[in-house]
Amino acid sequence: MEESAILKLPFIMPSQAQKHVTHNEALLLLDNIVQLAVLDRDLAEPPATVAEGDRYIVAAGARNEWSGREGQVAAFQDAAWTFLAPRQGWRAWVADEETMMVWDGSRWIVPEPQIAELQNLTLLGIGTEADSQNVFAAKLNRALWTARASGEGGDGNLRYTLNKEGEADVLSLLMQSGWSGRAELGLIGSDDFSLKVSGDGGNWSPSIEVNRQSGIVSLPALPRFKAYTDFDNYVGVGNWVKIAINNAEYNGQNGFKAQNNRFVAPADGTYLFGASLHYKGDAGSAARMGGRLVLNGTNEIRGSFGEISGAHESQATTLWLSTVAPLSAGDSVELQGRFREADGYFAADHTAFWGMKIG
Repeated sequence: MEESAILKLPFIMPSQAQKHVTHNEALLLLDNIVQLAVLDRDLAEPPATVAEGDRYIVAAGARNEWSGREGQVAAFQDAAWTFLAPRQGWRAWVADEETMMVWDGSRWIVPEPQIAELQNLTLLGIGTEADSQNVFAAKLNRALWTARASGEGGDGNLRYTLNKEGEADVLSLLMQSGWSGRAELGLIGSDDFSLKVSGDGGNWSPSIEVNRQSGIVSLPALPRFKAYTDFDNYVGVGNWVKIAINNAEYNGQNGFKAQNNRFVAPADGTYLFGASLHYKGDAGSAARMGGRLVLNGTNEIRGSFGEISGAHESQATTLWLSTVAPLSAGDSVELQGRFREADGYFAADHTAFWGMKIG
């Protein structure tokens, strides 16, 4: 045997003269093969400019001095090209691509990751750098989580579990725009589920709260109100008059304006309204008490008109109104009343107006 079985390094034979030549040839082969790194793998012929020690993987369609050497490593040494036929498992670093390649026995390939397990990592960054504040960081455009099917050894389910230490701590999903918070949902300083939103990342408004014990949902930001008049409103015969609803029992989003005796919609949407008009007076059956809800001071809201034509009894007869209306932000709704046959009062405390946004 005159050469090694794996790298084909020449042996120094017992009777050989000039043994240093064979020794140096073996060193040159090792110099080209060990820690193999090539400049490029896309050239089919030698580059115009080359330096001693430059190495390349010869591309398909090889020509000129590289003709017939596809896939081999071309090494420039002693002002000439030397070719090394790779063996299965050889690895080469391709400098211009910053990629590791492996010869699989017939071609150079990018090896697939063989990591089967990672444990106790302190930082992990995907497409970006993680740091001490964000020990896991990812910069990407899409992400997919899918359940392992039963045929793959799973059970077909996928449950994503997040845990916090204590009730006063925060476990949430924070959504940002331009690195400024706009929405946050989760267990935010409580064990009750909640959602809050912000227009500037600094001032936050709670939108949804779910009691963890009862499951009851609260909508703290929902526009809603209930208001009443605290004095008897006298109304003459014939004309519609805005009733002075001047006290609010509840006024979410401050939509009810007591100084103007009306509700002003804080947002576009569909609203449900109701009212009670309580009669006070001496006219009896002659009064003909009526009520309606009016949009923006002029337009009667369809379905809101009502009138009592039967006998009226002071502080016992009540007219109820209810309707739904689509409103734009800034629209106003007021309660109006009239007496058609005889004057009277809309009684204090029991003459009321209420409403809420429902869609």
